[in-house]
Amino acid sequence: MGARIGLVLGAGGVVGHAFHAGVLSTLAEEVGFDPRRAELIVGTSAGSSVAALLRAGVSASDLAARAMGRPLSAEGARVLGQAGSTSSARISDLPQPRRFRIGLASPGLLARTVTRPWEARLGTLAAAVLPAGPVPTDVVSSWLGPIFGDRWPPGMWVCAVDLADGRRVVFGGPRSPAARVAEAVAASCAIPGFFSPVSIGGRRYVDGGAHSPTNADLMAGEGFDLVVVSSPMSAARPLGGGLGLAGRRLARMALGTEVAAVRRGGTPVLAFQPTAEDRAVMGVNAMDPGRRHGVTVQARTSTRRRLARADLADRLDILAQA
Repeated sequence: MGARIGLVLGAGGVVGHAFHAGVLSTLAEEVGFDPRRAELIVGTSAGSSVAALLRAGVSASDLAARAMGRPLSAEGARVLGQAGSTSSARISDLPQPRRFRIGLASPGLLARTVTRPWEARLGTLAAAVLPAGPVPTDVVSSWLGPIFGDRWPPGMWVCAVDLADGRRVVFGGPRSPAARVAEAVAASCAIPGFFSPVSIGGRRYVDGGAHSPTNADLMAGEGFDLVVVSSPMSAARPLGGGLGLAGRRLARMALGTEVAAVRRGGTPVLAFQPTAEDRAVMGVNAMDPGRRHGVTVQARTSTRRRLARADLADRLDILAQA
């Protein structure tokens, strides 16, 4: 029996999706790890879309090929062909909002945040005070419907935030509300102020990144031999400076707290965060489809460089056994 691997795929928009593709394809090539074999995949926002692709049977190499606009393998073309999604056209055609609405997306959540500040998170506060976004999430997830239908694949947890109370909801997890894959991914990707909230079972949901950019703490206590994290929204050292670094610092701190919780249970963690070179290519607009090719190529380069470090040998050995 192979090693039990947990895989965490964080938020990060279109650019984050490309970062995941670069990291995972390089792990597959250099270590022999097929992320489709991960026992549990926790996906948030962009990570939920990648998680669904993996559970649909799309390989890491095809994730990279898709991000770079290159031909897919016969297997990848077959899987994505079920939904007419063999290219990057859908992401590239993502509409940019020409006007933004006014008003609070959730006055109730804002009131709850004011009266219970000890429970407040910056992301959920933003979800409450920003207006509901004007862009529908169909372009992100509707193509998943023909692939999965009413079936929920085993070992996939998708994180979203309930807009009524700000609580994290983990679709596919224990005691989670019922949802289709397409619905859950749409909810997880519903960036506050950009995408419209997604209604499931009479409740409205927004991006799981409003709770945490990675939600890696969900892996704590699961007893895996190794947890692999791809975190597009944080930053690897050296942090340096530059526009948008404050948000990346916060995401790095959140990830550090979550990883510590996983490690306290005796599970080693292998985390990939954008290097300074990665961040220069990623830019500050997470929804810029024009950066997908460059981000994937650069993430492959930085991941390959990181895998050469001697101090990772024990974790890479576990990964190779998966």
